[in-house]
Amino acid sequence: MYDFEYHKPGAIDDAVKALGADAEAKALAGGMTFIPVLKQRLAKPSAVVDLAGLGLTGIRREGNALVIKAMTTHREVAMSSEVASAIPALAELASNIGDRQVRYRGTIGGSLANNDPSACYPSAVLALGATIVTSRRRIAAADYFQGMFTTALEPDELITEVSFPIPEKAAYAKFPNPASRYAMVGVFVAKTAAGARVAVTGAGNDGVFRHAAMEAALDQSFTADALKDVTTPESLMNGDIHAGTAYRAHLVGVMARRAVMACK
Repeated sequence: MYDFEYHKPGAIDDAVKALGADAEAKALAGGMTFIPVLKQRLAKPSAVVDLAGLGLTGIRREGNALVIKAMTTHREVAMSSEVASAIPALAELASNIGDRQVRYRGTIGGSLANNDPSACYPSAVLALGATIVTSRRRIAAADYFQGMFTTALEPDELITEVSFPIPEKAAYAKFPNPASRYAMVGVFVAKTAAGARVAVTGAGNDGVFRHAAMEAALDQSFTADALKDVTTPESLMNGDIHAGTAYRAHLVGVMARRAVMACK
């Protein structure tokens, strides 16, 4: 691990200023990805800005939306009665992220800022049409994700909370890597007043993406059978030592059907 300065600001504005004053500074949320990267010397920030203690934890209902603050941990999302009541699929998703240690430390904001192509939360954000609220603006999910580990965030911009519209019903199905518990393929399905929405994580060449063909099929009939003839092009899939493109394309269909059957 390389040397760096450590900052623990007392307010969001101070954290933003610290990040803006140093182009090589990085924000620290739960640290579940950032700390291992530092230990492996894959990153060399000049300063680390700790976001703990900025009042960025909590879950609340606002009309027909569920709002989760950025430093809320996966465990808090999984155990929240508010989440379980409004979007049970989101609580279920959070309960299966990583292991217990990861769920106690990892945060929703950290996950979304990192935008790992195999992370679970991006599929929920995209499928539910959530809004990423930052220290300076509101970003629609469709505009936020811009490729693997790439988002619309500016270097000195912090996620403060995420607003999820509450769907009629939804579910998430994941085929996890047995070691890391990251999604080799994860599919989040939602039925909304505007129609079906399907988002896939862990499989796409460019990270999380919506599956238009599946959405069209589910708009005709929101049943697992409606997806039996829908295919996913291998050209959209990534392949690695864990699974090839054909296998991942097949798993997208399997996980999507499971998610539809689990919708509630």
